[in-house]
Amino acid sequence: MKIIIVGAGEVGSNLSLVLAEAGHDVTLIEQSDRRCRKLDEEQNARIVTGNGSSARQLVEVGVGKCDAFLAMTSDDRTNIISCSLAKGLGAKNTIARIHDETYSDTSVINYQLHFGIDLLVNPEAICAVELAKEIRSAGRVVVEQFARGQIEVQRQRVARGSRLIGKKLKDLKLDSQVRIGYVHRGEETEIAHAETSLEEGDVVTLFGHPEVLFAMRDKFDPKQKVEVARVVIFGGSETAINLIHLLKNPRFKIRVIEKDKKHCDQLAERFPHVTVINGDATSIRLLEEEQIGSADYFVACTKDDEENIITCIQASKLGAEHVQLLINKGDYDDLLGLLQNRLDIEVAVSPRRATAEFMQRNLSDKSVALLAEMPGGSQVLEIRISHSSPAIGRTIKDLHLPAGCLLVALLHKFKAKVPAADDKILAGDRVVVITSGEKQKEITKALV
Repeated sequence: MKIIIVGAGEVGSNLSLVLAEAGHDVTLIEQSDRRCRKLDEEQNARIVTGNGSSARQLVEVGVGKCDAFLAMTSDDRTNIISCSLAKGLGAKNTIARIHDETYSDTSVINYQLHFGIDLLVNPEAICAVELAKEIRSAGRVVVEQFARGQIEVQRQRVARGSRLIGKKLKDLKLDSQVRIGYVHRGEETEIAHAETSLEEGDVVTLFGHPEVLFAMRDKFDPKQKVEVARVVIFGGSETAINLIHLLKNPRFKIRVIEKDKKHCDQLAERFPHVTVINGDATSIRLLEEEQIGSADYFVACTKDDEENIITCIQASKLGAEHVQLLINKGDYDDLLGLLQNRLDIEVAVSPRRATAEFMQRNLSDKSVALLAEMPGGSQVLEIRISHSSPAIGRTIKDLHLPAGCLLVALLHKFKAKVPAADDKILAGDRVVVITSGEKQKEITKALV
C-alpha cells in the first residue's frame, strides 16, 4: 500500500516507522530540515522536506496514486487543508488528525464531509477510550475498539423478579440502540434470535450505546444497586477532557487537579458537575488532603510524563484502588509494560502507540478481522463492505443473513450504532457480526 504521511512529530514519525516495517511504501513529509536528516538515518521510508499543505508539493510526491494520505501534524487546520487537497488531487483515503472538538461538532456543518475527508482521528480521544474502559465497566470485549467508545459490550444476569423472565426476545421491546448478542445458560452459549426466551440465572451479552445499556440495567435485575465510582484526574489536558465526556454519567464522581488557575476556571465553567482543584498533584501533602487513598480510580494524564509517573506511584502507595497513566513521549514506550508491572499501574496508554494501532486496523486490506472468540465456538467478526459487495444499497432487513448470524454494530465513517432494520449498507462501511465458526465463509460471501 502506498501511504503518504504529513508531519513527523511523535505521532507521525512513529506511524511512518510502524507502517514501513509492516511492508507499506511510506513517504513522510516534514518541514524541518534537521528532523528530516535525523529520520532519513533512522527510518526505512522516503523522507521529503517540504510543506504538506502545498498542492504543488503533494503532486510532486505522487499523491494522486496513494492509497492512504495521513495528515498528522499538531495543527488541525494544516491537517484539514492537506487532506482536502489530497482528496481533490486523487488520494483514495484521507485521514486527518484533530484536537479541537470544533471539527467533530456536526450541529452547524459536518467538517468531515465539507472538506471531503474520509476520517477524523483524535489521538487523545483514542487514549481516553482506553482509560475509560476499565472505569465504565469491567469485562468489556474488543468491540469497544471497533466503535471507539460509541458502542459498548456489557453482561447482565437475569435476576429473580425480572419481568423479562419467560419472554421471547421478539416480545421484549428493548431500546433500538441495544442488541442482545448472546444468552449464556449454564455451560451453554446461544447466539440470540427472535425466538430465544430468557430464564432466571441467564447471563445476557448486550451490545449498545453505553448510557442506554446503563439505563436498562434494572430490567434484568430490579434490585441492582448503582455503585458510585470516585475518579480523580490529574491534569486538564485534552485526554482528560475526552475522559470527562466519557464519564458523564452521574455514577461517576469526578475531581480534576490542575496547576493552572485560569485553566481550572475554564474547566469548572465547562463541567459544572466536576470538582476542579487548583493544585499540584506531585505534592504528597495535597494528595493526602484530597484523600486520594480513598479514590476508586486515579488517572494521571498531564503532558508531563515524569509528573504523571511520580503521581501514579504516590497515589498507589496512598491506597488508590486503580491507577492509570498517560505517557506522551516515545522514549517511554518500551517501558510501559515495566511501569505497569513494577508500579502497580493498571492501565498505561500512549497517544502515538494507540494511534499507530488504530491506523493499522483501519488501513488493513483484510476484509474480515476476528475481534473476539466467545464461549461455545462462536466469533465476533469485523467485516469491511467492499465496493463490489452484494449487500451495498440493501437495508439490514433485506440482507437475509445465514441462520445463527447476528449483526450487532454498524460503522459508517465516524459514526457507530446498533443497526436498525431500515439502515442501508454502503461501500466502505464496517459491520460487527456474531456468528459460529462454520458460518464464516457464508457470512463473508453475503457481505464482502
